[in-house]
Amino acid sequence: MRAIVISRHGGPEVLIPADLPDPVAADGEVLIRVRAFGLNHAELYMRDGSWGDLAPVPGIECAGTVESDPAGRLAPGTRVVALMGGLGRTRNGSYAELVTVPATNVVPVDTTLSWPDLAALPEVYATAWSGLRTCLDLARGETVVIRGATSSLGQAAVNIAADLGATVLATTRTPARRDLLLGLGAHRVLLDDGDLAAQVASAGITVDAVADLVGNSALRDSLRTVRPRGRVCQLGFLGGQAPVRDFNPIADLPTGVHLSFFGSFMLGTEHFGLHDVPLAALIAKAEAGAYQARPRRVFAFDDIVDAHRVMEANQAGGKLVVAVG
Repeated sequence: MRAIVISRHGGPEVLIPADLPDPVAADGEVLIRVRAFGLNHAELYMRDGSWGDLAPVPGIECAGTVESDPAGRLAPGTRVVALMGGLGRTRNGSYAELVTVPATNVVPVDTTLSWPDLAALPEVYATAWSGLRTCLDLARGETVVIRGATSSLGQAAVNIAADLGATVLATTRTPARRDLLLGLGAHRVLLDDGDLAAQVASAGITVDAVADLVGNSALRDSLRTVRPRGRVCQLGFLGGQAPVRDFNPIADLPTGVHLSFFGSFMLGTEHFGLHDVPLAALIAKAEAGAYQARPRRVFAFDDIVDAHRVMEANQAGGKLVVAVG
């Protein structure tokens, strides 16, 4: 099979095509013929060595058809999406024509979406749903800040939060992205100057929850942004992975404010099963146009280096997808 491998740690140019033996599904796995896969910032860290030595083939999600399922649960040809389950970390990932995935991380789908449109959904929508509902328990009528909203995950979170009936405050550092976020369902767009707490206070806004995709560099400010007994969930690290220096819960964690973290690498595990995420309903909403979820750009398999350059330069403006074949 054709695959893209990380030849060494470094920039986009270290991603090279390779012919690898076709994988075979073991017990508890499903072999998938990959039709398209989404790109994620996680794969930048896989490629540049930030996460150490991992599987040679990156990629944490895909859309495709079942080639074989030793358990007989899914018939050959069944349309599926798959995500996580060690993809790109402990096992070869989805930058390939074929991939084996733990059965717990494979979801059959019934949709007329094209392969690229379908591949834009699994990772970001499952993660956004889990952060908003599982961690923040976001409810209709509440006010939520989506911090880092112009990222693909942020855009998914805006779509979902607005559809849930929340008042959505979306942040960006780029004024030109304002109309994009309003079109996704945001009620108000805030320019993130690093002091959102002061912005919402001066505007007299009460914030119930923050979905923070910027991460450690913004954590202290996010904690100050929510009301007493509000909730903050950290969902990403757009601002870098450096730790929060000298974090002191007594000084930095307001009394009664709930702080959580959701790592999408846990999806499909015992306590964060994919059956808890309504992926079929999320995909149906995208198909019906309730979510503005189409990929921003679709690349050919052989253009993976260019795709990574766009993603690394933060020029994507939304979800990037690679079509296979």
